[in-house]
Amino acid sequence: MKTFSQATMDFTTETNIDQQVAPPREDQPVNIGIRIKKLKQPETVQESTPVVEKNVKVKSTRGRKSIKQVAEEADLINIPEDEVLFLKQYYTMGEVAEMFRVNQSLLRFWESEFSIIQPKKNKKGDRYFRPIDIKNLHLIYHLLRQRKYTIEGAKDFLKQNKKVEEKFEVIKKLEQIKSFFLELKAQL
Repeated sequence: MKTFSQATMDFTTETNIDQQVAPPREDQPVNIGIRIKKLKQPETVQESTPVVEKNVKVKSTRGRKSIKQVAEEADLINIPEDEVLFLKQYYTMGEVAEMFRVNQSLLRFWESEFSIIQPKKNKKGDRYFRPIDIKNLHLIYHLLRQRKYTIEGAKDFLKQNKKVEEKFEVIKKLEQIKSFFLELKAQL
C-alpha cells in the first residue's frame, strides 16, 4: 500500500486578523502569504484500484459501416439450404434480418426499392417473407454487397437480364463446388 499525505493551503494577507485592514491603493501591490499545512493522518490508497485513462477514444458502433466492413461481412450471411428453407412457409422480419446480418430497416428499404420483394403483411403491418422472397433478397444482397452495384445499377441489371435468378443459382452451385475442391485440396 502506498500512503499519500494531503496538503491544505491557507491564503491570507500578512496582517493579523485583529488589525483593521485598509483597502489597498491602486498603485500599491498586495502581498499575499501562503501557508501549507500537512495533515496528521495520511490517507491510504490500495494498489488494486483500477486506473482510468483519459483521452482514450472508443470507436462508436453507431452510424454507417465502412465499405471495408461491409465487404468483410458480405460472405457471413447464414441462409439455410433450399430443403431447410422451404420447410417453413413464412419467415418473420427478424429471422430474415438475422440471416443476412442486416438491420430490419434495410430490408424495408430494399422492399420499397425492388419490386421483386413482396412480403405478405398482416393487418398489424408485420412482414412475413416467403422462401421465394428470401431467394430474391439473396440475389439483391449479392448484387449490392458482393458485386458492389448501386441501387440504380442493380435495378437496371435486373431489368435487362431476364434469367438473373437462374444465373445466380448456377453461380451459387459453382461456389459450392469450389469450396468442396478447396477442402479436398487442404486434406491432401
